[in-house]
Amino acid sequence: MAYDLPGKKTKAFLHSCKSYFKHGLTYELDAKRSNSRGFKPPAQIMLDRAKGDHIWDLDGNKFIDFQNGWATNPLGNCHPEILEAVRLANERYGYHWEHPLRFELAEKLAEIMPGKQLSRFTYEVSGTEAVESAVHTALCFKKRRYVVSFASSFHGASLATKMISGYTSEHNIYMEPWDGSVVKAPYPHSENIPAGMSHDQYVDYCLWHLDHHIPEYIVPSDNIAAVLIEPGLAEGGNWIPSKKFIEGIRKICDKHGWLMIADEVLTGLGRTAKMWGVDHYDVIPDMLIVGKNLSGGIAPCAGVATRDEILGNNPSASSGSTFAGTPAGCAAGLKTLEIYQRDSVIDHAKKLSEIAKNRMAEWVEKYSIVSEVRQLGLLMGISFAVPDNDKIKEDWDNSFIARTVRDQMLRNGVWAICDSESTVRMYPALNMAEKVFSEAFDIIESAIIEVDSGAVLVGDYPAVPTGVTGF
Repeated sequence: MAYDLPGKKTKAFLHSCKSYFKHGLTYELDAKRSNSRGFKPPAQIMLDRAKGDHIWDLDGNKFIDFQNGWATNPLGNCHPEILEAVRLANERYGYHWEHPLRFELAEKLAEIMPGKQLSRFTYEVSGTEAVESAVHTALCFKKRRYVVSFASSFHGASLATKMISGYTSEHNIYMEPWDGSVVKAPYPHSENIPAGMSHDQYVDYCLWHLDHHIPEYIVPSDNIAAVLIEPGLAEGGNWIPSKKFIEGIRKICDKHGWLMIADEVLTGLGRTAKMWGVDHYDVIPDMLIVGKNLSGGIAPCAGVATRDEILGNNPSASSGSTFAGTPAGCAAGLKTLEIYQRDSVIDHAKKLSEIAKNRMAEWVEKYSIVSEVRQLGLLMGISFAVPDNDKIKEDWDNSFIARTVRDQMLRNGVWAICDSESTVRMYPALNMAEKVFSEAFDIIESAIIEVDSGAVLVGDYPAVPTGVTGF
């Protein structure tokens, strides 16, 4: 039975938030406008509690968690062993920099880095800060002024990382004068391929652009320090790069003397059913950024791993902050890695990914609204498009369809992500019970069927007045 969302308590809570956060002034106006256009009000929830594979909203409704704190809870919500490790660390050390857990975690991370070749580590609080640290370290090491990133990429929401990201033009609006040392290169995913060009041809073009066009017409090769790449374009819609593309970037970096920086904040530590996203490709980056999964979603902890020569003696590079490498964060990281090894978490993630692959294999052919299914382990995305039939209104766009499917999923008991793109993104816990995982896919497919039949549509929707985005 589907939930009637938002529930009474959630409605009251959202109303109470409108005076304090972003979108608060326009919340009721947007809701009124949406209703006047004949759209069904969107399903919204506010969490009351979370445990394991599930979350509960303020009205007591239970949901399978495929949102996963934006891919931050690899072992499910509120893992008791990690909570206990954090408690003990706080009780023993409070907060100080000089504690042994910093060294113990760095040692463990060095052991699992690609090729065991990234032995130097610096701590940061968040993935955003870690990206900034990695870029600054690269610039200082190479003594160059430019870095290359890719269209549709997302590397954080600080001033610097907005400039580095290629997410959308609105992402860094009014800050254009600040991005003079960032060059944006095209990223080959299916929604931006020029007409008449195949995917393989576009991959070739993107590599040519990086290898020739940028150094010949934009920035001289010897003034570029690094190329920053996500081995799975997460916030942009969970786009999966080809082997040819990632390996091509490695060759181009070697050719020009550029560092290759892998942003593995979301793709790392098992999300792709291998330890690192780059493990799917025959490459070893010069620097690797880690965050999110590192501390099991309990205490913030992130950082940058590099080759010895990059950070071992780099007096110009500086990083870190008051809460970087806290006893709590390091304890959470150590316990998370311990559980990974003990419980064979990545092997379990592989099993789940096979279940997902089999379930989604025929969805493009079966359902007119499904335009593409993408998957690398448990980095999963389903793209939607307005079908060429009379079931759905002509003036609705692809994002309307995606939001409606996500809405129906939520009403039926699965919580996933659909923010600005025409894609529903899914990030289940890596250790989710197989029974729960399969149940979630039953719900997801039923939601697709409901929307594909034209039975329900949600169109535009009011912004959430709580400071929360991407609901």
